[in-house]
Amino acid sequence: MERFSGTGVALVTPFTPENKVDYKALENLVEFQIENNIDYLVVLGTTAETPTLSPEEQKEVIKKIIETNQGRLPVVLGVGGNNTAEVTKKVRKIDTDSVDAILSVTPYYNKPTQEGIYHHFKAIAEASPVPVILYNVPHRTGANILPETVVRLAEDFPNIIAIKEASGNMAQAMELISKKPDDFMVISGDDKLALPITLAGGSGVISVIGQAIPEVFSEVIGLGLYGDSREAYSLFYSIMDSIDLIFEEGNPAGIKSMLETLGICSRNVRLPLMNSSDELHQKIRNFVANLKYNTYVIQKS
Repeated sequence: MERFSGTGVALVTPFTPENKVDYKALENLVEFQIENNIDYLVVLGTTAETPTLSPEEQKEVIKKIIETNQGRLPVVLGVGGNNTAEVTKKVRKIDTDSVDAILSVTPYYNKPTQEGIYHHFKAIAEASPVPVILYNVPHRTGANILPETVVRLAEDFPNIIAIKEASGNMAQAMELISKKPDDFMVISGDDKLALPITLAGGSGVISVIGQAIPEVFSEVIGLGLYGDSREAYSLFYSIMDSIDLIFEEGNPAGIKSMLETLGICSRNVRLPLMNSSDELHQKIRNFVANLKYNTYVIQKS
């Protein structure tokens, strides 16, 4: 599945000062990714503040992204939850003409066993008309998909093609890479570990920082995929501090602050999240102003 190799980005949902979805800013954001060498788009994930969007807003967000993209990049749609029956119901309704794969998170809060996780994703795989990318983020869900469970799912269901691995555990990622089937992809879900996971045999990243500095971050991952560790790390170190900055007060408050600095969208988020503080916003502004590799500026009207 070469189309999901490289750098995907977990898109934010821009909001107006009145806290309505800013569809024009969303259009600008998608164009920014396409123009700056991103490989695929991830829609309605955690970074999109999906739980705060109404069903109608979710439909309109997907529609706007599809219309703007016009088939230029593959689209991965976030479809997850802790009610297996409800998730599989949503999966069956996916429009295969506009969605290339789904990203489905481990059931959260319930804390299922490994066997429960297996059967949850078994039901999704059997229902899905498009490929499935698992999403392991235990610090959010309270449940970790162990490597043996991932391998079992990958071997039993050919349409489970990858995992977004965001456990933060490099040893676990390496174990998974060493044991996975040859055609199964391990995709980093952690921007800080994206390069080492790629160099260890992973297939790239689904990134947050990548949507603000897409040209640079996609170049880092591209170099990693080619095995050029020296050049990749040199470039990565030049932007590494930005990753700490955007997560300092939580996601997506930080990345929206950076996108506002670039003139792409406002930094507004919806409760229960809070906008980035003025102090953090200034630090992010300083980083962007001093970014040696920043070659893109949107002209403000």
